[in-house]
Amino acid sequence: MLPAPPAAPAGLPRAAGWRLLSARGVEADGATFLAACAYAEREGLRVLDLLPGDLAAERALGLLRLVDPARYREDRLGEGRGAGYAVLVAEEVLARAGCVTDGPRPEPAELLALLRRLKEYAADSTGLVIAPGLSAGRPAGASGPARVAELRAQGLPAGALAAAQLAGLALLARAAVRQGGWGAAAAGLYWLQPYLALGEPGAGLRPADLARATAARPVRSLGAGLRTVAAANRARTAVGADADSARAAAAYRAELADGTDRFLEPRRPDCPWCGSRQLSVQVTVPDLLQGKPGSFTLERCGRCAHVFQNPRLTPEGLEFYYRDFYDGRGGEGAGTVFGRLGAAYRGRAEMLRPYTGSAAPASWLDVGTGHGHFCNAARAVWPRTRFDGLDMGDGVRGAEARGWVETGFQGQFPEFAGKLAGQYEVVSMYHYLEHTREPLAELDAATAVLAPGGHLTIEVPDPQSRMARLLGPAWLPWFQPQHQHLIPAANLREALADRGFTVLSEEHGPAHQGNDFFGAVALTASRLAPDPDRPWAPPATARARVLAGAVRAAALPLFAGAAVLDALRTAAAHHADGGNAYRVLARKDTP
Repeated sequence: MLPAPPAAPAGLPRAAGWRLLSARGVEADGATFLAACAYAEREGLRVLDLLPGDLAAERALGLLRLVDPARYREDRLGEGRGAGYAVLVAEEVLARAGCVTDGPRPEPAELLALLRRLKEYAADSTGLVIAPGLSAGRPAGASGPARVAELRAQGLPAGALAAAQLAGLALLARAAVRQGGWGAAAAGLYWLQPYLALGEPGAGLRPADLARATAARPVRSLGAGLRTVAAANRARTAVGADADSARAAAAYRAELADGTDRFLEPRRPDCPWCGSRQLSVQVTVPDLLQGKPGSFTLERCGRCAHVFQNPRLTPEGLEFYYRDFYDGRGGEGAGTVFGRLGAAYRGRAEMLRPYTGSAAPASWLDVGTGHGHFCNAARAVWPRTRFDGLDMGDGVRGAEARGWVETGFQGQFPEFAGKLAGQYEVVSMYHYLEHTREPLAELDAATAVLAPGGHLTIEVPDPQSRMARLLGPAWLPWFQPQHQHLIPAANLREALADRGFTVLSEEHGPAHQGNDFFGAVALTASRLAPDPDRPWAPPATARARVLAGAVRAAALPLFAGAAVLDALRTAAAHHADGGNAYRVLARKDTP
């Protein structure tokens, strides 16, 4: 709750260095601005979202579904969330984020998108506060297009959320009719939820429309869901009509005119790990990740059990199949997925703690850092450690600009081995080696970069996982065509020993990623009905759109069941210390 500003002029806080950005039609008075500045400076915040005290009930509930106020500030990976009315920002954060705020007032969706970006530049110094002096104005339900724009600005799938809302209403209605008293009780609790959650007397957040929102909730929710679904469908069919999408599609068509065989090297007859010629096909699949044309084969070595892509992609092929996955068209989705792995990042960082004594490592290089999410999260575990990142993609530059890494190196790791020789106490490779063309050369580079006594920590998928055999081509960690090598734990231990490392710890259960069944459903749905709007495919037909929509609808209950199975599988993996991945911590003992 934002306190009132001091009454005496001498006690007014210094407002220089701050900007208050408000949405179109929203006016914040000087007293609110000064009080917000004082609150932010006292709390050490650099970004502060102001919630009107009379914020509409459903908007307040929507925000609280996305945010745990008690953890919001400390969650370095949490996405920026707010009400979309007014945001107080330190000018230095605006400058680092490259945000231009001159011009007309933004729409709420634009302000929500801006807040999401700013949180990345103030990862542990962004907060929320109720501003009693700020009014939301006359409550009004957002139109379908406006709601779609606001949901998308927050990185949320508008159509899927609206469909889930309608499905929930249908489930409640069915329960009320078929389940007697218990069903009526469930429907009644849903009906009363706005008042039960927000109706406490004297609360700072007191929606002006609370009574009306509670009384008419089922009707309002049904109308909002229908309007949002219709607007999302219209927006989806409009994809590809804009000039940028048309140019991207034309560029892909020109590139694919010569086919995809040129993206593959000749098949090799022997294992790249041990040289054995005892090879057998493990799996052959198309590109189930993006639906780009091509077919890819993973082969297993009968002697050492190493699994590798054969024939493997050329460098040009890797560039083609990576494009629009971690950046471009798919960059936002990839960033959202990586931002939700906080528990895994902390587990990786904590693995080092028993072996460092009382001192934190001074320097840490994260190889394959992507957008820098691990380094950002690991700062909460090792706040005095300098984290640098290395990656091929442009994301490492963004990580440096956001302050998630101190220095971002862009390029191939072996190319930096000489320049960075002996400079780091820790080198990490988390789900990186499987993407590389020559994993042994990457281990050589890590050996060179580490100081004597330094630690190397690696996490990779486990090709000997039981789920790999059970799910076959639908096992997500095959991840074709991106994964080039899948290394059994025994092979990695031997390679580390050859380079003078002593393995200190090996974890299987804690490294498990709970996505086996969910990933299998997603890959199967993608195989049956790829995204009709992907620019590397022919123009979408009405039949393709209907098929994709039908497959997505049919997959919804399967996704729900898969999530339950993954939760059970994760518990079993932790209990039995066996999952779909493993991580190793090793110390460099021999120069």
